[in-house]
Amino acid sequence: MTIKTSRRRFVRDAAGALTLAAASHASAQSLARSSKPNIVLFLADDLGYGDVGCYGRRDIKTPTIDGLAGEGTLFRSFYSNGSECSPTRAALLTGRYQHRVGGLECAIGVGNVGRYDDAIRLQKAGELGLPVQETSIARLLKDAGYRTALCGKWHLGYEPKFSPTSHGFDHAFYAIGGAIDYFHHSEPPPSTIHGLYLDDRPIKRDGYFTDLVTDEATAFIDRQSDARPFFLYVPYTAPHAPFQGPADRRADPLPPDSELWKQGAAPKDTYRAMIERMDEGMAVILKRLAQKGMAGNTLVLFMSDNGGTGSARNAPFSGHKGGVFEGGIRVPCIARWPGILKPGSLSDAACMTMDFSASILRAAGASPRQGHPFDGVDILRHEQEQKPVEKRALFWRARRADTTHRAVREGSLKYIRIERASGGEEHLFDLLQDPGEQRDLLPERTADVSRLKKLLNEWEERVKPVR
Repeated sequence: MTIKTSRRRFVRDAAGALTLAAASHASAQSLARSSKPNIVLFLADDLGYGDVGCYGRRDIKTPTIDGLAGEGTLFRSFYSNGSECSPTRAALLTGRYQHRVGGLECAIGVGNVGRYDDAIRLQKAGELGLPVQETSIARLLKDAGYRTALCGKWHLGYEPKFSPTSHGFDHAFYAIGGAIDYFHHSEPPPSTIHGLYLDDRPIKRDGYFTDLVTDEATAFIDRQSDARPFFLYVPYTAPHAPFQGPADRRADPLPPDSELWKQGAAPKDTYRAMIERMDEGMAVILKRLAQKGMAGNTLVLFMSDNGGTGSARNAPFSGHKGGVFEGGIRVPCIARWPGILKPGSLSDAACMTMDFSASILRAAGASPRQGHPFDGVDILRHEQEQKPVEKRALFWRARRADTTHRAVREGSLKYIRIERASGGEEHLFDLLQDPGEQRDLLPERTADVSRLKKLLNEWEERVKPVR
């Protein structure tokens, strides 16, 4: 599998051409090594592995994302912790497998709906969300002296006790649930919830949500100085449904029967416009960092929360969001850290969302809370030191209704088990030889199947939820 990485130094924002701060600038290198870096984390929503230029897409223009790849490290074997929104976001903030929390192995349904037995139980008790006891990286960074902000999508609980400010965000502008009308900011029916919040209070603000996120993130940067480092978490909702581009404003919210709410049915031009607008927004944010002289001492991360829907390009992989075939969990990921990571580098290390949680904490000089050790490894340290990641297995379990998807990857082998009320299936693939998971090795590699099943069973015992 060959991926061409752009090495261009220029990206475009709404105003025209701009130059990102040169990673080779000597003073920027010195600053990045000697002080705590600022951290900007971009998270796309339902973006497929092959949906951006540096991962092979040619009909969608993503010069900002491609530029980050040219100035940093592009990860070719990066996995989301979950195959849906809430699970991955829980793992990202806690640095741990989301299964330890309980109730978050599936995206929280619109209007605060639990979608499988454990989530339904917790929702009825008013406990469906990320508990404050599961200390977030925002809280740990705040305790380490960082200013913290969320501008984008939350999706980790509707109850006030699960709010972003309860988890250590000094400033929070967000969509509370999984999807909102991009212009009217209302959740899709049957929910009657207005989905836009500022510091835990519902608000109304005019504009296209992607642009509002960009504006809020830029305003936060404007308020910062060199005196105190900051963590800026920017989880865009693009290109998640409803499929609305920046030119698609209408007088009334989308009706409940609109095809635009259907995740696998995006009009191609609209899908492209949503991703390109996100890329333009990222350019605006990165330009502001450069204008304030902060780019040389800022770690920038970009990733997707799960694989793409049927509207996405997940090539060369099979499967989509919601499943544990590669297309549902292998996603784009790029890191730029001037003076630390080699520009234009490629990584084939198999890693997960929660590995970057560990890297973020180390970069900030912080540590996990006692009794809550992280499950991930510091993947950026491995890239910085050019050392391979120690041998380990990666695990997934995703539940919705009466269906459970499980998977484990060790080395190049990946075992999948899917259980439904109507029956189940098992598969074994060698991803090195068969990244598209087309040749099932289950009948001929029985010893490997038994070993991987054992690893999976042992892992499930280790991550039993505490609630």
